[in-house]
Amino acid sequence: MAASMARTCRYVSRHGLCILPRRTSLCLTPRSNIHCSSAAHSGLLFSLNTRGILKDSFPEDAAQEQLPRLLQSGAQTVYCGFDPTADSLHVGNLLALVGLLHFRNAGHHVLAVIGGATAQIGDPSGKTSERERMSADVAEANTRSVRECIQRIFTNHELLFHDSSRKLGTVTVLNNLSWYKDWNVVGFLSEAGRHFRMGTMLSRHSVQSRLKSADGMSLKEFTYQVFQAYDFYHLHQIYGCKIQLGGTDQLGNLMSGHEFIHKVSGEEAYGLTIPLVTSTVGDKLGKTAGNAVWLSRDKTSPFELYQYFLRQPDASVEKYLKLFTFLPLAEVERLMVQQREDPGKRLAHKRLAAEVTKLVHGKEGLESAKRCTNALYHSSVQALEEMSDEELQELFKEAPFHELLLEPGTTVIDTCRMINAIPEGAKGYRMVLEGAVWINHKKTEKPEQVLIPQLHILSNGLTLLRVGRRNFYIIKWLSL
Repeated sequence: MAASMARTCRYVSRHGLCILPRRTSLCLTPRSNIHCSSAAHSGLLFSLNTRGILKDSFPEDAAQEQLPRLLQSGAQTVYCGFDPTADSLHVGNLLALVGLLHFRNAGHHVLAVIGGATAQIGDPSGKTSERERMSADVAEANTRSVRECIQRIFTNHELLFHDSSRKLGTVTVLNNLSWYKDWNVVGFLSEAGRHFRMGTMLSRHSVQSRLKSADGMSLKEFTYQVFQAYDFYHLHQIYGCKIQLGGTDQLGNLMSGHEFIHKVSGEEAYGLTIPLVTSTVGDKLGKTAGNAVWLSRDKTSPFELYQYFLRQPDASVEKYLKLFTFLPLAEVERLMVQQREDPGKRLAHKRLAAEVTKLVHGKEGLESAKRCTNALYHSSVQALEEMSDEELQELFKEAPFHELLLEPGTTVIDTCRMINAIPEGAKGYRMVLEGAVWINHKKTEKPEQVLIPQLHILSNGLTLLRVGRRNFYIIKWLSL
Protein backbone atom coordinates (compact mmCIF):
# COMPACT_ATOMS: atom_id res chain seq x y z
CA MET A 1 0.00 0.00 0.00
CA ALA A 2 2.86 2.36 0.86
CA ALA A 3 4.32 1.76 -2.58
CA SER A 4 1.05 2.66 -4.27
CA MET A 5 0.82 5.84 -2.21
CA ALA A 6 4.32 6.80 -3.27
CA ARG A 7 3.47 6.10 -6.92
CA THR A 8 0.39 8.28 -6.77
CA CYS A 9 2.24 11.29 -5.32
CA ARG A 10 1.43 14.17 -7.64
CA TYR A 11 4.12 16.68 -8.38
CA VAL A 12 3.10 20.07 -9.65
CA SER A 13 6.25 21.58 -11.11
CA ARG A 14 4.86 25.10 -11.35
CA HIS A 15 4.50 25.32 -7.56
CA GLY A 16 7.23 22.80 -6.69
CA LEU A 17 4.88 20.82 -4.49
CA CYS A 18 3.91 17.24 -3.75
CA ILE A 19 0.57 16.34 -2.21
CA LEU A 20 0.36 12.99 -0.47
CA PRO A 21 -3.02 11.33 -0.98
CA ARG A 22 -5.06 10.04 1.93
CA ARG A 23 -7.43 7.14 2.13
CA THR A 24 -10.19 9.73 2.32
CA SER A 25 -10.60 12.45 -0.28
CA LEU A 26 -8.41 15.53 -0.13
CA CYS A 27 -9.09 19.15 -0.72
CA LEU A 28 -6.22 20.25 -2.96
CA THR A 29 -7.00 23.96 -2.97
CA PRO A 30 -4.51 26.18 -1.09
CA ARG A 31 -7.22 27.62 1.14
CA SER A 32 -9.48 24.91 2.55
CA ASN A 33 -13.07 25.41 3.71
CA ILE A 34 -13.05 22.07 5.59
CA HIS A 35 -13.91 22.58 9.27
CA CYS A 36 -13.34 20.19 12.15
CA SER A 37 -15.30 20.13 15.36
CA SER A 38 -14.13 22.20 18.30
CA ALA A 39 -13.63 19.05 20.35
CA ALA A 40 -10.99 17.86 17.90
CA HIS A 41 -8.86 20.96 18.50
CA SER A 42 -9.65 22.16 22.01
CA GLY A 43 -6.96 20.09 23.68
CA LEU A 44 -4.26 20.10 20.99
CA LEU A 45 -2.00 22.82 22.36
CA PHE A 46 -2.48 21.53 25.90
CA SER A 47 -1.58 18.02 24.76
CA LEU A 48 1.51 19.18 22.85
CA ASN A 49 2.60 21.26 25.80
CA THR A 50 2.08 18.36 28.21
CA ARG A 51 4.18 16.10 25.99
CA GLY A 52 6.95 18.72 25.97
CA ILE A 53 6.72 19.33 22.21
CA LEU A 54 5.91 23.05 22.53
CA LYS A 55 8.25 25.46 24.24
CA ASP A 56 7.39 29.07 23.37
CA SER A 57 4.90 31.00 21.29
CA PHE A 58 5.09 34.30 19.46
CA PRO A 59 3.45 36.63 20.20
CA GLU A 60 4.17 35.53 23.75
CA ASP A 61 0.56 35.36 24.94
CA ALA A 62 -0.80 33.84 21.72
CA ALA A 63 -0.91 30.29 23.04
CA GLN A 64 -3.16 31.34 25.92
CA GLU A 65 -6.14 32.77 24.03
CA GLN A 66 -5.63 33.59 20.35
CA LEU A 67 -4.22 30.28 19.11
CA PRO A 68 -6.72 28.04 20.95
CA ARG A 69 -9.58 30.10 19.50
CA LEU A 70 -8.03 29.95 16.03
CA LEU A 71 -7.58 26.17 16.20
CA GLN A 72 -11.14 25.70 17.43
CA SER A 73 -12.53 27.82 14.60
CA GLY A 74 -11.69 25.22 11.96
CA ALA A 75 -8.88 23.48 10.13
CA GLN A 76 -5.78 25.69 10.02
CA THR A 77 -2.59 25.46 7.95
CA VAL A 78 0.72 25.00 9.77
CA TYR A 79 4.18 25.00 8.26
CA CYS A 80 7.73 24.07 9.19
CA GLY A 81 10.87 24.53 7.10
CA PHE A 82 13.76 22.13 6.53
CA ASP A 83 16.88 23.39 4.82
CA PRO A 84 18.50 20.58 2.79
CA THR A 85 22.03 21.18 4.08
CA ALA A 86 22.63 17.42 3.79
CA ASP A 87 21.12 14.61 1.74
CA SER A 88 19.07 13.43 4.72
CA LEU A 89 17.21 14.80 7.70
CA HIS A 90 18.34 13.65 11.14
CA VAL A 91 16.89 12.98 14.59
CA GLY A 92 17.26 16.68 15.37
CA ASN A 93 14.66 17.34 12.64
CA LEU A 94 12.39 14.47 13.63
CA LEU A 95 10.68 16.34 16.47
CA ALA A 96 9.58 19.07 14.05
CA LEU A 97 8.04 16.41 11.80
CA VAL A 98 6.34 14.84 14.82
CA GLY A 99 4.90 18.26 15.67
CA LEU A 100 3.47 18.58 12.15
CA LEU A 101 2.06 15.05 12.41
CA HIS A 102 0.20 15.94 15.61
CA PHE A 103 -1.39 18.93 13.87
CA ARG A 104 -2.32 16.81 10.85
CA ASN A 105 -3.73 14.11 13.10
CA ALA A 106 -5.99 16.75 14.66
CA GLY A 107 -7.38 17.63 11.22
CA HIS A 108 -5.15 20.59 10.36
CA HIS A 109 -3.32 20.98 7.06
CA VAL A 110 0.46 20.94 7.16
CA LEU A 111 3.15 22.28 4.84
CA ALA A 112 6.67 20.86 4.95
CA VAL A 113 8.84 23.41 3.17
CA ILE A 114 12.24 22.31 1.89
CA GLY A 115 14.61 25.26 1.59
CA GLY A 116 16.12 24.62 -1.82
CA ALA A 117 16.77 28.36 -2.02
CA THR A 118 17.54 29.25 1.60
CA ALA A 119 20.01 26.35 1.94
CA GLN A 120 22.19 28.20 -0.56
CA ILE A 121 22.19 31.26 1.74
CA GLY A 122 22.77 29.50 5.06
CA ASP A 123 20.97 30.00 8.36
CA PRO A 124 23.32 31.66 10.87
CA SER A 125 21.19 30.62 13.86
CA GLY A 126 23.28 28.70 16.38
CA LYS A 127 26.37 28.81 14.14
CA THR A 128 29.75 30.24 15.13
CA SER A 129 31.00 30.53 11.56
CA GLU A 130 29.55 30.70 8.06
CA ARG A 131 28.47 27.48 6.37
CA GLU A 132 30.41 26.23 3.39
CA ARG A 133 28.95 27.45 0.11
CA MET A 134 26.40 25.04 -1.37
CA SER A 135 26.00 24.83 -5.13
CA ALA A 136 22.59 24.78 -6.78
CA ASP A 137 23.21 21.21 -8.00
CA VAL A 138 23.97 19.93 -4.50
CA ALA A 139 20.96 21.76 -3.09
CA GLU A 140 18.74 20.17 -5.75
CA ALA A 141 20.08 16.65 -5.05
CA ASN A 142 19.70 17.13 -1.29
CA THR A 143 16.18 18.46 -1.81
CA ARG A 144 15.15 15.27 -3.62
CA SER A 145 16.51 13.11 -0.81
CA VAL A 146 14.93 15.19 1.95
CA ARG A 147 11.58 15.19 0.10
CA GLU A 148 11.65 11.38 -0.02
CA CYS A 149 12.47 11.25 3.69
CA ILE A 150 9.57 13.53 4.65
CA GLN A 151 7.09 11.68 2.43
CA ARG A 152 8.15 8.32 3.86
CA ILE A 153 7.61 9.43 7.45
CA PHE A 154 4.20 10.95 6.72
CA THR A 155 3.18 7.78 4.86
CA ASN A 156 4.36 5.54 7.71
CA HIS A 157 2.43 7.63 10.21
CA GLU A 158 -0.78 7.38 8.20
CA LEU A 159 -0.46 3.63 7.65
CA LEU A 160 0.78 2.60 11.09
CA PHE A 161 -0.25 5.20 13.67
CA HIS A 162 -3.36 7.01 12.46
CA ASP A 163 -6.79 6.22 13.87
CA SER A 164 -8.87 5.77 10.72
CA SER A 165 -11.99 7.02 12.53
CA ARG A 166 -10.44 10.51 12.63
CA LYS A 167 -10.11 12.76 9.61
CA LEU A 168 -6.57 13.67 8.65
CA GLY A 169 -5.59 17.06 7.32
CA THR A 170 -3.66 17.34 4.06
CA VAL A 171 0.13 17.31 3.87
CA THR A 172 1.96 19.23 1.16
CA VAL A 173 5.70 19.20 0.53
CA LEU A 174 7.06 22.35 -1.10
CA ASN A 175 10.43 23.65 -2.28
CA ASN A 176 10.88 27.37 -1.64
CA LEU A 177 13.06 27.66 -4.73
CA SER A 178 9.80 27.49 -6.71
CA TRP A 179 8.80 31.00 -5.61
CA TYR A 180 12.28 32.56 -5.72
CA LYS A 181 13.56 31.31 -9.09
CA ASP A 182 11.74 34.01 -11.07
CA TRP A 183 12.74 36.89 -8.78
CA ASN A 184 15.71 39.13 -9.58
CA VAL A 185 17.70 40.88 -6.85
CA VAL A 186 16.40 44.37 -7.57
CA GLY A 187 12.78 43.24 -7.78
CA PHE A 188 12.96 41.24 -4.54
CA LEU A 189 14.64 44.00 -2.56
CA SER A 190 12.27 46.68 -3.80
CA GLU A 191 9.23 44.51 -3.04
CA ALA A 192 10.19 42.75 0.20
CA GLY A 193 13.26 44.59 1.46
CA ARG A 194 11.43 47.87 2.10
CA HIS A 195 9.39 46.25 4.88
CA PHE A 196 12.43 45.36 7.02
CA ARG A 197 14.19 47.73 9.43
CA MET A 198 17.92 47.45 10.08
CA GLY A 199 17.57 48.11 13.80
CA THR A 200 15.20 45.20 14.25
CA MET A 201 17.30 42.88 12.09
CA LEU A 202 20.49 43.79 13.94
CA SER A 203 18.83 43.13 17.30
CA ARG A 204 18.24 39.42 16.57
CA HIS A 205 20.23 37.13 18.84
CA SER A 206 21.59 35.12 15.91
CA VAL A 207 22.96 38.32 14.38
CA GLN A 208 24.34 39.79 17.60
CA SER A 209 26.25 36.63 18.53
CA ARG A 210 27.83 36.44 15.08
CA LEU A 211 28.72 40.13 14.90
CA LYS A 212 30.68 39.71 18.12
CA SER A 213 32.57 36.67 16.80
CA ALA A 214 36.01 36.79 15.21
CA ASP A 215 34.65 35.99 11.73
CA GLY A 216 31.71 38.38 11.90
CA MET A 217 28.75 37.89 9.56
CA SER A 218 28.43 38.11 5.80
CA LEU A 219 25.68 40.02 4.01
CA LYS A 220 24.45 36.71 2.62
CA GLU A 221 23.81 35.27 6.09
CA PHE A 222 22.40 38.55 7.34
CA THR A 223 19.64 38.38 4.73
CA TYR A 224 18.55 34.87 5.76
CA GLN A 225 15.87 36.21 8.10
CA VAL A 226 14.42 38.21 5.20
CA PHE A 227 14.00 35.09 3.09
CA GLN A 228 12.50 33.01 5.90
CA ALA A 229 10.10 35.84 6.71
CA TYR A 230 9.11 36.03 3.06
CA ASP A 231 8.53 32.25 3.02
CA PHE A 232 5.97 32.68 5.81
CA TYR A 233 4.37 35.61 4.00
CA HIS A 234 4.16 33.65 0.73
CA LEU A 235 2.59 30.65 2.44
CA HIS A 236 0.17 32.94 4.27
CA GLN A 237 -0.91 34.55 1.00
CA ILE A 238 -1.18 31.36 -1.09
CA TYR A 239 -2.18 28.71 1.46
CA GLY A 240 -3.71 30.76 4.26
CA CYS A 241 -0.94 29.57 6.59
CA LYS A 242 -1.05 31.35 9.96
CA ILE A 243 1.17 29.14 12.12
CA GLN A 244 4.86 28.32 11.81
CA LEU A 245 6.72 25.66 13.79
CA GLY A 246 10.46 25.94 14.37
CA GLY A 247 13.21 25.07 16.81
CA THR A 248 13.93 27.40 19.69
CA ASP A 249 16.93 28.68 17.74
CA GLN A 250 14.49 29.89 15.06
CA LEU A 251 12.57 32.29 17.30
CA GLY A 252 14.13 35.38 15.69
CA ASN A 253 13.21 34.17 12.22
CA LEU A 254 9.65 33.38 13.38
CA MET A 255 9.36 36.90 14.76
CA SER A 256 10.54 38.37 11.44
CA GLY A 257 7.86 36.42 9.58
CA HIS A 258 5.15 37.50 11.99
CA GLU A 259 6.14 41.16 11.71
CA PHE A 260 6.38 41.04 7.91
CA ILE A 261 2.92 39.50 7.53
CA HIS A 262 1.34 41.93 9.99
CA LYS A 263 3.02 44.93 8.33
CA VAL A 264 2.03 44.00 4.76
CA SER A 265 -1.41 42.45 5.27
CA GLY A 266 -2.50 43.69 8.69
CA GLU A 267 -3.32 40.10 9.65
CA GLU A 268 -2.00 38.06 12.56
CA ALA A 269 0.34 35.09 12.27
CA TYR A 270 1.85 32.94 14.99
CA GLY A 271 5.05 31.13 15.78
CA LEU A 272 5.47 28.04 17.94
CA THR A 273 8.87 26.73 18.96
CA ILE A 274 9.85 23.18 19.79
CA PRO A 275 12.79 22.22 22.00
CA LEU A 276 16.11 21.33 20.41
CA VAL A 277 17.11 17.68 20.61
CA THR A 278 20.49 17.43 22.29
CA SER A 279 23.03 14.74 23.06
CA THR A 280 23.61 13.41 26.58
CA VAL A 281 26.23 16.14 27.08
CA GLY A 282 23.88 18.89 25.91
CA ASP A 283 25.13 19.40 22.34
CA LYS A 284 22.56 20.07 19.62
CA LEU A 285 22.21 17.02 17.37
CA GLY A 286 22.98 17.70 13.75
CA LYS A 287 25.34 17.75 10.81
CA THR A 288 27.34 20.75 12.02
CA ALA A 289 27.99 19.20 15.43
CA GLY A 290 29.08 15.95 13.76
CA ASN A 291 26.77 13.81 15.90
CA ALA A 292 23.81 13.40 13.55
CA VAL A 293 21.68 10.27 13.65
CA TRP A 294 20.23 10.27 10.15
CA LEU A 295 16.73 9.37 9.00
CA SER A 296 17.82 7.88 5.65
CA ARG A 297 18.69 4.20 5.65
CA ASP A 298 21.87 4.56 3.59
CA LYS A 299 23.34 6.88 6.24
CA THR A 300 21.94 5.39 9.46
CA SER A 301 20.46 1.89 9.19
CA PRO A 302 17.22 0.91 10.95
CA PHE A 303 19.37 -1.18 13.32
CA GLU A 304 21.52 1.84 14.23
CA LEU A 305 18.47 4.06 14.76
CA TYR A 306 16.85 1.37 16.91
CA GLN A 307 20.02 1.00 18.98
CA TYR A 308 20.36 4.78 19.40
CA PHE A 309 17.00 5.01 21.16
CA LEU A 310 17.43 1.68 22.95
CA ARG A 311 20.62 3.02 24.56
CA GLN A 312 19.16 6.28 25.82
CA PRO A 313 19.85 6.93 29.51
CA ASP A 314 17.07 5.90 31.88
CA ALA A 315 16.49 9.56 32.73
CA SER A 316 15.64 10.40 29.10
CA VAL A 317 13.28 7.55 28.24
CA GLU A 318 10.02 8.97 29.61
CA LYS A 319 10.70 12.36 28.02
CA TYR A 320 11.50 10.76 24.64
CA LEU A 321 8.41 8.54 24.77
CA LYS A 322 6.32 11.69 25.08
CA LEU A 323 8.27 13.61 22.43
CA PHE A 324 8.88 11.07 19.68
CA THR A 325 6.00 8.60 19.92
CA PHE A 326 2.23 8.85 19.57
CA LEU A 327 1.52 6.66 22.59
CA PRO A 328 -1.23 8.07 24.84
CA LEU A 329 0.24 9.67 27.94
CA ALA A 330 -1.57 7.13 30.12
CA GLU A 331 0.23 4.33 28.28
CA VAL A 332 3.56 6.10 28.73
CA GLU A 333 2.88 6.24 32.45
CA ARG A 334 2.05 2.50 32.54
CA LEU A 335 5.27 1.72 30.72
CA MET A 336 7.28 3.76 33.20
CA VAL A 337 5.61 1.95 36.13
CA GLN A 338 6.60 -1.40 34.57
CA GLN A 339 10.10 -0.07 33.96
CA ARG A 340 10.54 0.92 37.58
CA GLU A 341 9.22 -2.44 38.78
CA ASP A 342 11.69 -4.40 36.62
CA PRO A 343 14.41 -2.13 35.16
CA GLY A 344 16.33 -5.08 33.73
CA LYS A 345 13.68 -5.80 31.11
CA ARG A 346 14.09 -2.27 29.68
CA LEU A 347 10.48 -2.35 28.45
CA ALA A 348 10.26 1.42 28.05
CA HIS A 349 13.55 1.57 26.11
CA LYS A 350 12.43 -1.20 23.75
CA ARG A 351 9.05 0.40 23.14
CA LEU A 352 10.68 3.78 22.44
CA ALA A 353 13.15 2.25 19.98
CA ALA A 354 10.42 0.24 18.25
CA GLU A 355 7.99 3.16 17.88
CA VAL A 356 10.57 5.55 16.44
CA THR A 357 12.08 2.98 14.07
CA LYS A 358 8.61 2.05 12.82
CA LEU A 359 7.76 5.72 12.19
CA VAL A 360 10.98 6.39 10.28
CA HIS A 361 11.47 3.08 8.44
CA GLY A 362 8.09 1.31 8.61
CA LYS A 363 7.31 -2.21 9.77
CA GLU A 364 9.96 -3.69 7.47
CA GLY A 365 12.60 -1.41 8.98
CA LEU A 366 11.63 -2.39 12.52
CA GLU A 367 11.76 -6.09 11.63
CA SER A 368 15.18 -5.54 10.06
CA ALA A 369 16.42 -3.78 13.19
CA LYS A 370 15.22 -6.65 15.37
CA ARG A 371 16.85 -9.26 13.10
CA CYS A 372 20.14 -7.39 13.25
CA THR A 373 19.86 -7.06 17.03
CA ASN A 374 19.22 -10.79 17.45
CA ALA A 375 22.04 -11.69 15.07
CA LEU A 376 24.61 -9.45 16.74
CA TYR A 377 23.71 -9.50 20.41
CA HIS A 378 21.91 -12.81 20.80
CA SER A 379 24.04 -14.92 18.41
CA SER A 380 20.90 -16.05 16.62
CA VAL A 381 21.71 -18.24 13.61
CA GLN A 382 18.07 -18.07 12.56
CA ALA A 383 18.29 -14.27 12.46
CA LEU A 384 21.44 -14.53 10.35
CA GLU A 385 19.66 -16.83 7.91
CA GLU A 386 16.78 -14.40 7.56
CA MET A 387 19.02 -11.39 6.94
CA SER A 388 19.50 -9.97 3.46
CA ASP A 389 22.88 -9.02 2.02
CA GLU A 390 21.96 -5.36 2.63
CA GLU A 391 21.19 -5.98 6.30
CA LEU A 392 24.44 -7.85 6.88
CA GLN A 393 26.41 -5.03 5.30
CA GLU A 394 24.51 -2.48 7.39
CA LEU A 395 25.14 -4.47 10.56
CA PHE A 396 28.82 -4.97 9.86
CA LYS A 397 29.61 -1.73 8.07
CA GLU A 398 33.35 -2.10 8.39
CA ALA A 399 33.32 -5.79 7.47
CA PRO A 400 34.73 -6.73 4.04
CA PHE A 401 32.15 -8.32 1.76
CA HIS A 402 33.35 -11.13 -0.51
CA GLU A 403 31.68 -13.13 -3.23
CA LEU A 404 33.35 -16.55 -3.56
CA LEU A 405 32.79 -19.50 -5.86
CA LEU A 406 31.82 -22.53 -3.79
CA GLU A 407 33.88 -25.45 -5.10
CA PRO A 408 33.54 -29.03 -3.82
CA GLY A 409 35.84 -29.73 -0.88
CA THR A 410 36.32 -26.10 0.19
CA THR A 411 37.60 -26.16 3.78
CA VAL A 412 37.60 -23.74 6.68
CA ILE A 413 41.30 -22.93 6.17
CA ASP A 414 40.71 -22.44 2.43
CA THR A 415 37.92 -19.97 3.15
CA CYS A 416 39.99 -17.99 5.65
CA ARG A 417 42.90 -17.72 3.23
CA MET A 418 40.77 -16.79 0.20
CA ILE A 419 39.56 -13.67 2.01
CA ASN A 420 42.92 -12.96 3.73
CA ALA A 421 41.32 -13.30 7.15
CA ILE A 422 44.37 -15.06 8.63
CA PRO A 423 48.12 -14.95 7.93
CA GLU A 424 49.63 -17.38 5.44
CA GLY A 425 51.42 -20.51 6.62
CA ALA A 426 51.61 -22.15 10.02
CA LYS A 427 50.57 -19.10 12.03
CA GLY A 428 47.17 -18.88 10.34
CA TYR A 429 46.69 -22.64 10.67
CA ARG A 430 47.36 -22.42 14.43
CA MET A 431 44.85 -19.59 14.80
CA VAL A 432 42.10 -21.91 13.58
CA LEU A 433 43.33 -24.78 15.79
CA GLU A 434 43.36 -22.51 18.83
CA GLY A 435 39.76 -21.34 18.34
CA ALA A 436 40.32 -17.84 17.00
CA VAL A 437 37.92 -18.39 14.08
CA TRP A 438 34.14 -18.40 14.39
CA ILE A 439 31.68 -19.18 11.60
CA ASN A 440 28.05 -18.15 12.01
CA HIS A 441 28.57 -17.60 15.76
CA LYS A 442 30.08 -21.06 16.26
CA LYS A 443 33.74 -21.67 17.09
CA THR A 444 35.54 -23.87 14.56
CA GLU A 445 38.83 -25.59 15.55
CA LYS A 446 39.30 -27.93 12.57
CA PRO A 447 41.20 -26.20 9.73
CA GLU A 448 40.62 -29.06 7.29
CA GLN A 449 36.89 -29.26 7.95
CA VAL A 450 34.97 -29.18 4.67
CA LEU A 451 32.25 -26.53 4.69
CA ILE A 452 28.85 -28.00 5.52
CA PRO A 453 25.62 -26.40 4.23
CA GLN A 454 23.28 -25.17 7.00
CA LEU A 455 26.25 -25.12 9.42
CA HIS A 456 28.96 -23.11 7.68
CA ILE A 457 26.80 -21.88 4.81
CA LEU A 458 23.37 -20.56 5.74
CA SER A 459 20.23 -21.17 3.71
CA ASN A 460 20.53 -17.65 2.25
CA GLY A 461 23.96 -18.51 0.83
CA LEU A 462 25.84 -16.35 3.34
CA THR A 463 28.61 -17.00 5.84
CA LEU A 464 29.55 -14.68 8.69
CA LEU A 465 33.16 -15.30 9.62
CA ARG A 466 34.84 -13.75 12.64
CA VAL A 467 38.51 -13.81 13.56
CA GLY A 468 39.20 -12.75 17.12
CA ARG A 469 36.67 -10.45 18.76
CA ARG A 470 36.11 -7.72 16.20
CA ASN A 471 37.27 -8.79 12.73
CA PHE A 472 34.16 -9.73 10.75
CA TYR A 473 33.95 -10.93 7.16
CA ILE A 474 30.80 -11.49 5.11
CA ILE A 475 30.90 -14.10 2.38
CA LYS A 476 28.33 -14.58 -0.34
CA TRP A 477 28.73 -18.03 -1.93
CA LEU A 478 28.18 -18.41 -5.64
CA SER A 479 27.29 -21.85 -7.01
CA LEU A 480 29.22 -23.56 -9.78
